[in-house]
Amino acid sequence: MLGDNKERNDVSERERIEITLLLEGLFRLYGQDFRNYAFSSLRRRIWHRVNAERLPTITALTEKVLHDRDATNRLLADLTIHVTEMFRDPEMFRAFREQVVPILRTYPFIRIWHAGCSTGEEVYSMAILLKEEGLYNKTRIYATDMNEYVLETAREGVFPLERMQTFTRNYIEAGGTESFSRYYTAKYDSVLFQSELKSNIVFAQHNLVTDRSFNEFNVIFCRNVMIYFNKELQDHVHGLLYDSLGMFGILALGTKESINFTRYADDYEVFDDRSRLYRKIKA
Repeated sequence: MLGDNKERNDVSERERIEITLLLEGLFRLYGQDFRNYAFSSLRRRIWHRVNAERLPTITALTEKVLHDRDATNRLLADLTIHVTEMFRDPEMFRAFREQVVPILRTYPFIRIWHAGCSTGEEVYSMAILLKEEGLYNKTRIYATDMNEYVLETAREGVFPLERMQTFTRNYIEAGGTESFSRYYTAKYDSVLFQSELKSNIVFAQHNLVTDRSFNEFNVIFCRNVMIYFNKELQDHVHGLLYDSLGMFGILALGTKESINFTRYADDYEVFDDRSRLYRKIKA
């Protein structure tokens, strides 16, 4: 029995070392830093890629990704979480429309940052909302993600037709004022969103782990991103968001995220707790 327990502990420690070496290799060779992501989630996704590549060990995966860029890209796609939809959490978008938009109307120009925008559904949602509220023409939306491949999907604005039923329901629940179908053209099994929705959107690669602030924003969306980070990395990203947000700017987090228990908790006031909207009140 002692021998069995020792073997399990040895395997666990060996696995942890293998994962550490893999992540260190990704960082040193490609600048992709996953070293402070939540370990359990990383472990599942790494083993998924090991099995998908038909390899025996994580060490074998490390050797492959260090010499095969296509294999690296497949691994990065697995490690980067892309779960999103248009008007996701409709009550947040409704709260934004009803409570934040009146404030934005007082600004001569509006800068919004969608950090970790993934394939862009949330960005197009915001563009539609602002268009309906008559604010889009004086807004610049910066949509960033660490993964260039998902950014390309976001730039194209092409999404599966089968998702439109869910997107339409979310749009209505979020307080949409038009027919949702007017914003896209359906062709075969896909839809293409209107090009005018992209006219004031800047898509750019940005890594929340390694890159710095690049502007001062009136609104920052960073929703359902930090739940995959450990505490150290969460603190780092909160600092980046705080430095990037203008005074009295609005920070939007995901439903499972909060500003509480961070070192910036006293620098914000709760704007809408249910929707995880916070306003910066200290410079």
